[in-house]
Amino acid sequence: MVFGRGRKAKQEQPTDSGETREAAADAAADGTASSGAAGVSSAASGRAATGPFDVSEIEDQDGYVDLGALLIAPSEGLQLRLEVEEATQRVVAVTMDLNGSSLQLQAFAAPRSEGLWDEIREQIGQSVGSQGGQVEEIQGGFGTELLAKLPASSADGSHGYRVARFIGVDGPRWFLRGVLGGEAAVDREAAAGLEGLFRQIVVVRGENPMPPRDLLQLRLPKENAVPAPQSAPDLSRPERGPETTQIG
Repeated sequence: MVFGRGRKAKQEQPTDSGETREAAADAAADGTASSGAAGVSSAASGRAATGPFDVSEIEDQDGYVDLGALLIAPSEGLQLRLEVEEATQRVVAVTMDLNGSSLQLQAFAAPRSEGLWDEIREQIGQSVGSQGGQVEEIQGGFGTELLAKLPASSADGSHGYRVARFIGVDGPRWFLRGVLGGEAAVDREAAAGLEGLFRQIVVVRGENPMPPRDLLQLRLPKENAVPAPQSAPDLSRPERGPETTQIG
């Protein structure tokens, strides 16, 4: 597994229009990866049986890449890009790149008694519409999803659309959002690998009280904290990468 590091001007709330534009701009290709989560209790049921998981639902944290609020299962060919807010230098998102497609991840605090995804879908739709784009609710493996199309110009000056697919999962006191870009946004077969990795994610909410929608804290992984599987490249420290492309 390989790490990269990018910079972001601003990204925090789950309905930030900049995040929508950014996710829709990712390049496309095919993607496959292994499925299943390491150390999942056999007593788990529902979301807790299929993932993504709460840290209380796994037996141990060995074998994961520890990014603070998110534990990521390594996979052959997977690259992780940590997105850093330029003003504060804090990590605000992690993006999985697999065979050309991408999956941006963010986890947020949520109320104990209700989820956020229904309300956030509506707000994403309003945000995309305000940019001249279109959204469509579709059904997928994680329930109701959003397919967003945003106006974009190509290098030759022609106009078209960039596509992003939003998936959301409400967990115990947290909400996990994923944004699929590239071929994975429009092709279920191409998305299978990243969707499998999404199911393996473990969210570490923490016990501190937090307002709903506050971003759960991500951090750089500790050096040599996770042994890479034999089939995967060695884990390397992040290096600064190119600026993240935004449309608009």
